[in-house]
Amino acid sequence: MSELLVVAEHRRGALTPATLETVAALATVKREQDSLAVVILAEDPDAYAAGISVEGVDRIVKAKLPAPAKEFQIDLYEAALSELIRARTPAVVAAPHSIDAWSYMPAVAAAGKYGCATDVFGLRRETEDGEGLIATRAAYSEKLHMEVDFPGKRTVLLTVRTNAFPPAEGSSSPAVETFDMPQTQRRSRHRGYIEPPAAGDVDISKSQFILSIGRGIGREENVEKFNELADSIGFTLTCSRPIADNGWLPKSRQVGQSGKTVGNCQVYIAMGISGSVQHLMGMKHVPNVIAVNTDTEASIFSVARYGVVADIFDIADELASHFE
Repeated sequence: MSELLVVAEHRRGALTPATLETVAALATVKREQDSLAVVILAEDPDAYAAGISVEGVDRIVKAKLPAPAKEFQIDLYEAALSELIRARTPAVVAAPHSIDAWSYMPAVAAAGKYGCATDVFGLRRETEDGEGLIATRAAYSEKLHMEVDFPGKRTVLLTVRTNAFPPAEGSSSPAVETFDMPQTQRRSRHRGYIEPPAAGDVDISKSQFILSIGRGIGREENVEKFNELADSIGFTLTCSRPIADNGWLPKSRQVGQSGKTVGNCQVYIAMGISGSVQHLMGMKHVPNVIAVNTDTEASIFSVARYGVVADIFDIADELASHFE
């Protein structure tokens, strides 16, 4: 039997949604003989156990960190995970691809000579008998997707891209274990949070229906036309980077590598967007992309389910006429 291990992530007393997404990611490669465990590294692990008791989780491992440790502590996480791997030899260890995991997962992998892949958005087994883990991640700024295997590695560490897997749901009654923390010298301490600027009027990462505009709108005064169209059809208006850089829409509405990923989007209408690699990084996973562009060679058509070669203003007028 092999163990698959998820490192739970929590912030300000609450589990992050990415924790359950990471559970779902490992569930996709969990075999009948495998066990999926979630380790809670916290000053009070009991505070998070109920939120992790979802379908697919077989065991919860509570690792009580010495106070003060209400928030993430890199030295404690690195030491605890290294010892957990030595004691349990899990086949796979996964954590959300976040600023927390960036600081300890590669270090643990390098020290233990384990396999490692970051920002993973796809997982599968190489053979029909379930052997050989294959992780899919991007390379060269999303210009291509690559498959990574780990020959000769008994343990593989992964960080899983947020919004790439739907969060695990349901409920379960996992067995509960405890893990004794090794003695660890702290070299850093959590001093507090610096609040980011206001996120804007809407969280586009949670929007299911999006109408996005790009350079094709031509001028700033045309933004309102598409804003009205989005409102009339029940969509959220977003944009590509040039629109945000010009200040025509706030940065909180920008989709792409330097903007946001539209994680829950089901329908994405791209109006006048050429489809740069950076923009595609934020939306190409959407199941229903509808692209409107006069350029038949526009890259956006490579990810679109439906493509319309036409003037975006004509299409906007036609859509608006059906929702008056």
